[in-house]
Amino acid sequence: MRFGLFIPQGWRHDLVGIDPAEQWAAMSSLAAHADAGAWESIWVYDHFHTVPVPTEEATHEAWTLMSAFAATTSRVRLGQMCTCMSYRNPAYLAKVAATIDIISGGRVEMGIGAGWYEHEWRAYGYGFPRAGERLARLDEGVQIMKQAWTTGTATLNGEHYQVDGAIVRPLPLQEGGIPIWIAGGGEKVTLRIAAQHANYTNFDGSPEGFAHKSELLRGHCAAVGTDFDAIVRSANYNTVIGRDEAEVAERLDAIEARVAPYLGEEGTVKYMADYRSGTAQGVGTPEQIVERLTKMKELGLGYAIHYFPEAAYDRSGMELFEREVLPALQ
Repeated sequence: MRFGLFIPQGWRHDLVGIDPAEQWAAMSSLAAHADAGAWESIWVYDHFHTVPVPTEEATHEAWTLMSAFAATTSRVRLGQMCTCMSYRNPAYLAKVAATIDIISGGRVEMGIGAGWYEHEWRAYGYGFPRAGERLARLDEGVQIMKQAWTTGTATLNGEHYQVDGAIVRPLPLQEGGIPIWIAGGGEKVTLRIAAQHANYTNFDGSPEGFAHKSELLRGHCAAVGTDFDAIVRSANYNTVIGRDEAEVAERLDAIEARVAPYLGEEGTVKYMADYRSGTAQGVGTPEQIVERLTKMKELGLGYAIHYFPEAAYDRSGMELFEREVLPALQ
């Protein structure tokens, strides 16, 4: 199994209390830690406003961070989970990603999806099209990017995007273009787009949900004539790890106490729901997490991307994961 690490960027209130002037140092030092260690990749989210409620706390922009990480790391691969197609013109995004691929020495991944966060869509003036239109934009945009990265130009007269000889030079360093991750588990459209275009997918990380989405993806691959086994399936995990259950509980309490002043009662409940549900795959002792991820590996999970909500303040949980979980599964 392969492993990626989310770098806190503020979106999930994971830089609160850190002075804005010091936030890049917090992010870059974690990226350097991953670069020097056993993680294959580092990741950020593509969002503009915080969750579970919009606040005035920091949310650093994803592709700016991609460029910065490209210049300040040397080994780890660089991804976003996931870029919202409609936030940037796809030909422009193809150009940006190609440039960053060159800066990084060929380490960029393109995580891409249709987008969902209505509040920030409307706040930034993008409207909020119906799901069918957002997915159609995703499909057209991926076609433009793949064409640009393999031929150096892109032309498409689509319903939502029109480009006519858009030049994307120099090409990305990676032969065949930047790997594409189609994120989302929409059963009729998103997984069909993934079957047609994806090198990687990213969807539900629970055993039942993952198995169900995998079979649907298999069916779409058969329908469009692509190789199901050639697509690496990934999932994201909110991870809180402790040496024993008491330490796990202490960590959860500390996270809740940190975010409560910013989120209010309702927001805090929403924020902590995934961690306290009792079914969270990434919450527990090393032994529990290894057991769960081993089961996921048996179901075909090839790549797990982990988010440690306290990483900017306390690395001990992440380091415990590195010592006791990664070696058991890599």
